[in-house]
Amino acid sequence: MMCKQLAPAPVVQPPKKKIVVVMGATGTGKSRLAMDLAGGFSAEIINSDEMKVYKGLEIVTNKIKKEPCNVPYHLLGVADPETEFTAENFVAAATLAVELIVERGKLPIIAGRSLLFIEALIDDEFRSRFSVCFLWVDVELPVLHQSLSTRIDRMVAAGMVEEVRAMYSPNADYMKGIR
Repeated sequence: MMCKQLAPAPVVQPPKKKIVVVMGATGTGKSRLAMDLAGGFSAEIINSDEMKVYKGLEIVTNKIKKEPCNVPYHLLGVADPETEFTAENFVAAATLAVELIVERGKLPIIAGRSLLFIEALIDDEFRSRFSVCFLWVDVELPVLHQSLSTRIDRMVAAGMVEEVRAMYSPNADYMKGIR
């Protein structure tokens, strides 16, 4: 009696979870785009701006208020301003946030200007688990200059100078943390 050898069953990979990364220069509207996307999809946002991750300097860093329009915004104002929040810290915290967001059946949107943070997160292992869509926000220079000028005027009127004065300390280490 001859035995037939069966071909091995194909390995079926589960579909990759989707993730969106919104990047661009300061003042181009990354946070606004992320909020618009989150409003159109069942999504949560993860901050990837290295300055906004720190507590304090709300005006200077132009932090969006937490959970506007009922959209959770992770890693915003969570780090001690006196310590260094590294790319490795970001990867650990952002990976956990992404996994929790996916478990809730929502779309993770990473938004911010720190390419160092984003590059550290989106490594080979991450890309093997997630299908990543990158959106680069670009604005023509005259529009960007006007937008930044208006933003600075608004920030000064909101108390930016006083906020910086309150943060200043002659004995502080200005080589780490938010400083």
